[in-house]
Amino acid sequence: MFNIKQLIFILGIFLSILTGFMLVPMAFALFYGEETIGDFMISGLFTGFIAILCLQNGRNRQFNLNIRDMFMLTSVTWFVVSLFAALPFTLYHGINYTDAFFETMSGITTTGSTVLSGLDTMDHSILVWRSLLQWLGGIGFIVMAVAILPFLNVGGMRLFRTESSDWSDKTMPRTQNMAKHLFQIYFALTLLCALAYHLAGMHWFEAINHAMTTLSTGGYSTSDRSMAAFSHEAHWVGIVFMLAGGLPLIMFVQSIQQRSLRLWNDQQVKGFLLFVLLVSCSLAFWLWRHQHMDFIDALRLSSFNVISVITTTGYGLTDYQAWGAVASVVFLFLMFIGSCSGSTSGGIKIFRFQIAFSIMRQQIKQQFHPNGVFKEKYNGHRINDDIVRSIMAFFMLMFVVILGLSIILVSTGLDPMTSFTGAITAVTNVGPGLGPIIGPAGNFAPLPDIAKWALAVGMLLGRLEILTVAVLFHPKFWRF
Repeated sequence: MFNIKQLIFILGIFLSILTGFMLVPMAFALFYGEETIGDFMISGLFTGFIAILCLQNGRNRQFNLNIRDMFMLTSVTWFVVSLFAALPFTLYHGINYTDAFFETMSGITTTGSTVLSGLDTMDHSILVWRSLLQWLGGIGFIVMAVAILPFLNVGGMRLFRTESSDWSDKTMPRTQNMAKHLFQIYFALTLLCALAYHLAGMHWFEAINHAMTTLSTGGYSTSDRSMAAFSHEAHWVGIVFMLAGGLPLIMFVQSIQQRSLRLWNDQQVKGFLLFVLLVSCSLAFWLWRHQHMDFIDALRLSSFNVISVITTTGYGLTDYQAWGAVASVVFLFLMFIGSCSGSTSGGIKIFRFQIAFSIMRQQIKQQFHPNGVFKEKYNGHRINDDIVRSIMAFFMLMFVVILGLSIILVSTGLDPMTSFTGAITAVTNVGPGLGPIIGPAGNFAPLPDIAKWALAVGMLLGRLEILTVAVLFHPKFWRF
């Protein structure tokens, strides 16, 4: 049985938080004298009213969620919050609800795909709301990845099980304490990023917005030109803080508590940083040799674009499709990767590739020594069959979802390149795809409404690690 009243109560809490954050763009609208203050006021009042109803009807003395409730809560909450967060976009200059929901889902899942244009002249309140949605989605996913997904054993996440992943009454206070520390570090890094952007030449408004979308690895910008509208120094700032967003935030907390920077001791972090360094330097050499660029500029462009894609930030700086076929293939591959578990990024995640290679290495050894016993480990933890099955299921489901989305998009009349890379970028939460329509210099506005709804669902599936949502479609889940 589902604990319906408790689920409704928690949903009311999230809608209350959303209502509170609507005051932020409302304040900007008031400060700049924008007409959108009425849009946010109406949206806030309606969302707050529904939140109160949920809190009143869901109130219960006992509070005990089981694993079935957690699966339901994780999936439904993100979807319902997106439905209400889209209201300000709908009221703003008559944007249809399909575009509003697409923009909102892209923001909350930190995907960064957009259907909006004319950002340079858009109201400040709307730009802040877009950035704030990504910032909230980023910290929301970090808490979920640290506390919930390991508990549910989603996609091999049990490897990162901590005391915060236990949902028993004994460890709930520790879970709440860890969430508080994660938020504090996330907020501090955002402030540092905003200050660095300002020192690099951005106005405070631009710096604050880009800081929120950089740390959340979301990629929304205040300009149609994205990061190409700003200085080279700002690009280097983006490189540093996108990397920070791609690292496990809980390690920043542990490093401060232990007063020792231990990031390099983690197998996942080491593999991620070495991979980024290798690909960035290789592409920089390619640009220097074949595109005749200055090497420092080549390194800046290659590093920014590689990190933007692999951390699934999706900022636009230059159209890397113009770098040639080799670069296009590299970036298509990078769309799948993702960075570290426990970060704000999407994608498959580095640790799953590392474990896959460990299993492959084990199988090769087994071929030479059929009777040998080989025990592979990852970060000191033995890779057992349960983790292997979970990761294989994740890979398989991701392939099926991307294939299904591609077929849906092709059936709407889109070309194969747009359909395939659109499906990939949605499920991996990267942002831009490839091709003339949704490439780094393009936009998702020309896509049919059916395609936008399909991609929005793909974004949610990717953000929730697919398996979390896939469980809801299994008949056994609904047997009481």
